Amino acid sequence: MLLAEIEDFATLRRGIGIARAAAVLEDVAARITAAIPAIRVVPIGRGAIELDFAGESASSGSKMLERVHAAMEPAFDLDGETYRLSLRVGGVGAEAAEHDDVRLIEAAEEALSDARQAGADVLRHLSDPVAGHDPVQLMRELPGAIENGQIFLQYQPKVRVRQQCVASAEALVRWRHPTRGLILPGDFIEAAERSNAIGALTLWIIRRVIMDQRIIAAAGYDIPIFINISGVLLSDAGFVRDACALVREGDARVGFEITETAVIRDPESAIANLRAFADIGVPLAIDDYGAGLSSLAYLKRLPASELKIDKLFVTQLTSSNRDPLIVRSTIDLAHALDMEVTAEGVETPAALALLGVMGCDMVQGYLISRPVEFAAFRTFLQEERHVAAMASPRLSFLRNEGQWKTG
Repeated sequence: MLLAEIEDFATLRRGIGIARAAAVLEDVAARITAAIPAIRVVPIGRGAIELDFAGESASSGSKMLERVHAAMEPAFDLDGETYRLSLRVGGVGAEAAEHDDVRLIEAAEEALSDARQAGADVLRHLSDPVAGHDPVQLMRELPGAIENGQIFLQYQPKVRVRQQCVASAEALVRWRHPTRGLILPGDFIEAAERSNAIGALTLWIIRRVIMDQRIIAAAGYDIPIFINISGVLLSDAGFVRDACALVREGDARVGFEITETAVIRDPESAIANLRAFADIGVPLAIDDYGAGLSSLAYLKRLPASELKIDKLFVTQLTSSNRDPLIVRSTIDLAHALDMEVTAEGVETPAALALLGVMGCDMVQGYLISRPVEFAAFRTFLQEERHVAAMASPRLSFLRNEGQWKTG
């Protein structure tokens, strides 16, 4: 989404009058639509228009912006007089399957405001912590948010494909802000890392997870709950000491998820600290595998028991020619390294069926359950809701099983 306003609109309005100035937006919208049919242009107010379009990659925004400016270069004929009009633009992009219209609009408005102040166009991605929220202000509020109960956790189960049982769950942190509404981790985790607040936040998460894991274990569901550990903390000896102490004293089944890119920042310290976690019985999972620069040199040294294939490959599994080959080879590689494999982002029975044929051990995604708060997660376990989600016919890929085993 791009929000654009005519630069120096007030001067233009004084020159041609209020009524004609109001109609200028229609002229601009018609000009851009004629030049770029794929874009939707809507006048939204005094001197401003909204432009929406779909692109194939994050770079589509800047390319489209160039086309918009090119369309605006010829002068406009306004009642016999020529005027050259230019636009100042603030824009935000997001993955089509994940974007929220309200957040997109708010972030685009923020980008346009920043563009005015900077005197230059501003384009962002919705996952950028700057998009839609002031990271500095959020970090000032974070300690109070923890104390006041604004920070909470949601849980998303991981299910074993063949046994059809819940194997573990992932804890995902959220912030319910009193005025900003729900703030997702993409909007505050990176800023927390930059401000050194990430350690205190993660220790709070560990304490909360220990309490919740004890509760479900007492109810007969003694499964590990995994916590995401920032790469910044993997070389922090103080955090590692405190986290180990909490896990040892907590008497609960807690696991940690880390990314390969986190290890690459300081591999020697990170690997040593990960071994310290493994030595006290903390299971380790490698998260988002394939999304970054995966390195076999580091992968073989990590004391991990689980590898999670990034949803980037899983969501396209049944519509891509290459993704199934990548996923299958990753599963074989992980098994050769004595790791179990979890596929993230499983949303369809067809993807689940193909993953089962490929030998994937566990799945996680919206087909099974969205991330839910603790009370709803307990209900999910009690009612075994995953069974119904996995009960769809899975015979469509069985004929090709030999192909996947030998390909």
